[in-house]
Amino acid sequence: MWLVRAEKACSALTDYGLFQRECLSIHVGQAGVQIGDACWELYCLEHGIQPDGVLDSGKDHLEGANGEHVAAPFDTFFCETRAGKHVPRALFVDLEPTVIDGIRTGKHRSLFHPEQLVSGKEDAANNYARGHYSVGPELIDLVLDRIRKLAKPCSGLQGFLIFRSFGGGTGSGFTSLLMEQLSIQYGRKTKLEFSVYPAPRISTAVVEPYNSVLTTHSTLEHSDCTFMVDNEALYDICCHKLGVECPSYTSINRLIAQAVASITASLRFEGPLNVDLIEFQTNLVPYPRIHFPMTAFAPILPADEAYHKAFSVSDITAACFEFSNQLVKCDPRLGKYMACCLLYRGDVVPKDVNTAIAAMKSRNSVQFVDWCPTGFKVGINTHPPMVTPQGDLARAQRAVCMLSNSTAVVEAWARLDHKFDLMYAKKAFLHWYIREGMDEGEFSEAREDLAALEKDYEEAGQSLR
Repeated sequence: MWLVRAEKACSALTDYGLFQRECLSIHVGQAGVQIGDACWELYCLEHGIQPDGVLDSGKDHLEGANGEHVAAPFDTFFCETRAGKHVPRALFVDLEPTVIDGIRTGKHRSLFHPEQLVSGKEDAANNYARGHYSVGPELIDLVLDRIRKLAKPCSGLQGFLIFRSFGGGTGSGFTSLLMEQLSIQYGRKTKLEFSVYPAPRISTAVVEPYNSVLTTHSTLEHSDCTFMVDNEALYDICCHKLGVECPSYTSINRLIAQAVASITASLRFEGPLNVDLIEFQTNLVPYPRIHFPMTAFAPILPADEAYHKAFSVSDITAACFEFSNQLVKCDPRLGKYMACCLLYRGDVVPKDVNTAIAAMKSRNSVQFVDWCPTGFKVGINTHPPMVTPQGDLARAQRAVCMLSNSTAVVEAWARLDHKFDLMYAKKAFLHWYIREGMDEGEFSEAREDLAALEKDYEEAGQSLR
């Protein structure tokens, strides 16, 4: 069977836990697949794994006292075969083949096993109903079978990282179908999402508001935590901070990959203050429905400034609270923080972090709800960030990714709900969904759920007094 490594390697005790704590990444739809391509490119660079899956000769395999293989920290994300090849614990899924064909023929074509790249023949055509009700169900059994094959060699599966967009047909419809099944078959496993949220002014599909509201409603009880980014915020960062006049999806996805790499660094490297997968939801989600943290990243420097600027821990911490460093178009100054997770990597020591956080707490612009006095969860990993060669970003000595659960995100929900209401008032484009087997009542049910979500955030921000 593919993806099965030697038994000794699978059951080896590690320095950082009794069992390996594996994570499976599932990349769904065009956005999910393209973000996945950028993420695994970066992971391979960080771990010295070549495009064919072979560990760079400069990197040594870990061996125990008896000469047996001992699992390396990055084995949470890679599975080593008997031949010594490192295969990502990942699955790429799309209802049409074009985007996944790009991986099948691209630079990392030898990195993935063919069974990890699953594509159908018929597109979801930006239609949630096609992804969930008509076209998607034809592929779901195959996808679940491939997930079972990925999960079988895991000695201590932590959970799933799911990458998708809210606005696409496959990203919205098929992902909600898949997550329902994951909840049934892997009930207690953590499910974290990295989701591309509809941008305020930039849209790739007219029916994005429909798809986004429907998928938010159908996955609300199945997702443990959803980290949000949006294309407009990413475009602005590329233009104004990196000096890229016409950002491509490659530029945008590599920026997302930097944030994802910082979030997952503590799962892939040993560190003085690592954060486990379940710790994200424990510290960021005060109530089950309020699980949509905003993402920010710093420093964001163009490649040509790599050797001209140095940022202290206080500098990059302060930058994360600025509107211009948010990867989603929501102004944090308009809301209150319920929880905040700061994930540092590189040349960072706890003393500097404590000083930086104390400085942020003293600012009037950074307000926490009064029922959460502690507020900050910190992760520190000493492995420095890396960047893709010939990319737009400069390499830095240290970086931080901030995940903040703020009541300010209600601004994004209100914006989305308003766009939904404008179309639904005229029943515009509705027939495309109904002809794929959807009930019209699901639209009003989903919209009511989103109104309740807005209300949940407003109530969470209210003072105890």
